[in-house]
Amino acid sequence: MSMPSTAMSVQRELQTSSEASTATLPFLDLRAQFQEIRNELIAAVTGVLESQHFILGPEVEALEREIAEYVGAAFAIGCGSGSDALLLSQMALGIEPNDEIITTPFTFGATAGSIARLKARPVFVDIHPDTFNIDERQLEAVITPRSRAIMPVHLFGLPANMDALLEIGRKHNLAVIEDAAQAIGARWRQRSIGSLGTIACFSFFPSKNLGGAGDGGMIATNDEHLARRLRMLRVHGTAKKYHYDLLGINSRLDAMQAAILRVKLRYLDTWTQLRRRNAERYHEFFAEYGLMQRLALPHAQSTSFHVYNQYSIRVRRRDELQIYLRDHGIPTEVYYPSPLHVEPAFAYLGYRAGDFPNAEVACREVLSLPIYPELAVDQQRNVVRTISQFYQREL
Repeated sequence: MSMPSTAMSVQRELQTSSEASTATLPFLDLRAQFQEIRNELIAAVTGVLESQHFILGPEVEALEREIAEYVGAAFAIGCGSGSDALLLSQMALGIEPNDEIITTPFTFGATAGSIARLKARPVFVDIHPDTFNIDERQLEAVITPRSRAIMPVHLFGLPANMDALLEIGRKHNLAVIEDAAQAIGARWRQRSIGSLGTIACFSFFPSKNLGGAGDGGMIATNDEHLARRLRMLRVHGTAKKYHYDLLGINSRLDAMQAAILRVKLRYLDTWTQLRRRNAERYHEFFAEYGLMQRLALPHAQSTSFHVYNQYSIRVRRRDELQIYLRDHGIPTEVYYPSPLHVEPAFAYLGYRAGDFPNAEVACREVLSLPIYPELAVDQQRNVVRTISQFYQREL
């Protein structure tokens, strides 16, 4: 029986894979992004230096207006980081010690850490195994009289089920604080993340789809009262200099970061489309190389617009594959190697291994591949070909 032409081409590539370039591929190529907009960024930074206005001010105010418009929220408030955005949001809502906030254990530590910082209690709920997002079907079982809020994470750029979460929030009088650190530009049923919940929190860490040249964050809300409190809380609780109406913190977005982000925001939609194109290309290559039975691809939903801050697959023998890829010049990342409920920092909560099986299995199987906008076709093909080569050794 003759071999199909596609299979023959794949087989030839496997046989000649040793001739492929072994140059190390960057996991995220920020230098390539910088070179494309170098002159604009230098002009923006120079403008701030010439103004000598470094803290808050016109650049920050302009970025706040532009982000609010971009995500469809009435207000946006800049702050020092995505972690501070989560913390300030809870402070604005009046979260107190022993209050409970329901969230996911499959996320970055700042999600639950911001809750614990206020002496409130993170209450974990397992994830959907396909989307990696909080399983809203398990939420009502953990609601108690101390519950104050739900904190979903739009992980990897894929929105959580906001219809269900908002309905549960309304039913039980719970705020919905969206951890949208990885999800600027994402949409749920054509509505932008940042305009749906009580508050949404964004990060401008350099690796994010909209990344600065350091730390930075933004909070979006449609509630004028919360916006006013947030603006005070980020500057030590002051509305008037040296007069303290609230107990706040120092978490101001620098003008330099705002100027850089204003330049990059103009390119964000283009970069998002390129990330989505690269995701589609990975899908095609995995099918071409006959790998669809060996791994699970990022979940696509008709209700969601995924922005692919990460392209995370699920694979067997993840750790072995990661080493193999590294040895062949292909970097990957594991987001996240362990769920928060088994981390020492959260041991006091009393959770045990086995409490959230979907999150625990995901931590053993998930692997993120390069997905940045400037990624070339041949680089992507080499990633998939090398993964295929790894599994071909089993045959």
